[in-house]
Amino acid sequence: MTEENRLRRERVFEFFATHGIEYEVYDHPEAPTIEIAREYWHQDGSKHCKNLFFRNHKGNRHYLVVFDCEQSLAIHDLEHRLHQGKLSFASEQRMERYLGLRPGSVSPFGLVNDAEHHVHLFLDANLRNYPSLSFHPNDNTATVVISQEMFHRYLEAVGNSYEYIELY
Repeated sequence: MTEENRLRRERVFEFFATHGIEYEVYDHPEAPTIEIAREYWHQDGSKHCKNLFFRNHKGNRHYLVVFDCEQSLAIHDLEHRLHQGKLSFASEQRMERYLGLRPGSVSPFGLVNDAEHHVHLFLDANLRNYPSLSFHPNDNTATVVISQEMFHRYLEAVGNSYEYIELY
């Protein structure tokens, strides 16, 4: 693990400790895509999520969209569901600026790096049906399993705006 990845991961775990957020974590080889990550997932009952980072047409609003990794979404459909106008994937530079992350490690835990609470989080409403969720801890060589209760504690503590919506 690089020093940069270690620091990204530690920042998440320090935030959890500060806010009394319980979680489980397991290490695995680098997994920058869902297809690769599947090889390392534990059968723990958690829902593994896909996390996509978008910007609006003007580039002045940014959105993190989280949904079931077994689903796929076309940007055009997403534009209609989110009602935010034309969307495009945000650049690596924007990802670094607003979430402090690199491609292949995006997760809601990147919001710990968004001190200005600029990024709005959209979560698929179906995710509420699972006892726990799984995300990278801002480093794609590990997976965090977090209960719904603890995930909501995280969302309240991090302070970014968020909403659950029907994505599919």
